[in-house]
Amino acid sequence: MNALEHQLDYVFADRLPESGGVMEVAPGVFWLRMPLPFALDHINLWLLADEIDGVKGWTVVDCGISSDTIRANWERVFDSVLDGKPVLRVIVTHCHPDHLGLADWICTGGDKNRWNVRLWMSLGEYAMGRVMAAGDGSNAGGERAAAHFAAHGLSDEASLDALRKRDSYYPTLVPSIPAEYRRIRDGDVMRIGARNWEVVSGYGHSPEHSALFCAADKLLISGDMVLPRISTNVSVFAVEPEGNPLALYLESLGRYETMPADTLALPSHGKPFRGVQTRIGQLREHHRARLAEVRDACAQKPCSAADIVPLMFKRKLDIHQMTFALGEALAHLNLLWLDGTLKRQTGADGVIRFTPA
Repeated sequence: MNALEHQLDYVFADRLPESGGVMEVAPGVFWLRMPLPFALDHINLWLLADEIDGVKGWTVVDCGISSDTIRANWERVFDSVLDGKPVLRVIVTHCHPDHLGLADWICTGGDKNRWNVRLWMSLGEYAMGRVMAAGDGSNAGGERAAAHFAAHGLSDEASLDALRKRDSYYPTLVPSIPAEYRRIRDGDVMRIGARNWEVVSGYGHSPEHSALFCAADKLLISGDMVLPRISTNVSVFAVEPEGNPLALYLESLGRYETMPADTLALPSHGKPFRGVQTRIGQLREHHRARLAEVRDACAQKPCSAADIVPLMFKRKLDIHQMTFALGEALAHLNLLWLDGTLKRQTGADGVIRFTPA
């Protein structure tokens, strides 16, 4: 829970879309909420009234994981909400399973193959999605992920074995990805229905995350870059072990700080809210405090990422949560190492630990 939530304006209070239904949050902008089988138990998806080449229809933004429940919810939306109009395109903000999972299925019209439309996505996200769908590049599981976390202090054999056995995690949640896509880039302006939406690229949470901003109506589909209740996960991945994603993420937040104060943020998790600048201030303070904790801990003794996890996450974690926690602990350590505050060395046990520079 975020103790500072009262500083944000939840414009719809406790109202939520019904499962398999939608809720209009602005003219032609509809909110769908789909369940997830994780501690983070939902994802927000968006349906935008659209017209392409004279054909009226819909643009879908983000898709949910591949699951029977979410497919059934989408089928109800297709049959009951679209007013007989087709989906015209699918936009995916980034490659994580809860966003990309059903993209191919929706692009080809669901169970009834109602249409065949293009996936729109940034190159970085599309490419990384293809890499992870092939069983590589993800921290979620597999031999590479287990070796990555073992090098950073995860020594529990049961946990490492569980990680190795999760090598099909991403391909199960994202069983297929369209073989073709349309590239979107930072600064692109997409005409969707009656609105122009600018692509705002962000980094750190994923390779090339695409938020969408309509300046005229002060609407921001923020994806995972700005969330109201939880801090966006920022992890160092096995495929880029010396990466500095936290520095990239904090720099990316500056893109949202210049937006109007009354911008309505439509996040992927949590509820729509106003107060983007306030939330960014909270996120910056959160990471400043965590970096101070990490720096102080490393001054007391050499610390691995596994040593830092209990400082940052004061609760019992299952293996799914542990992958996020270790990745995020390492993101804070790498920022301090790469800015010269810490140095690192590999011990005789093969574990990387950090100490003051």
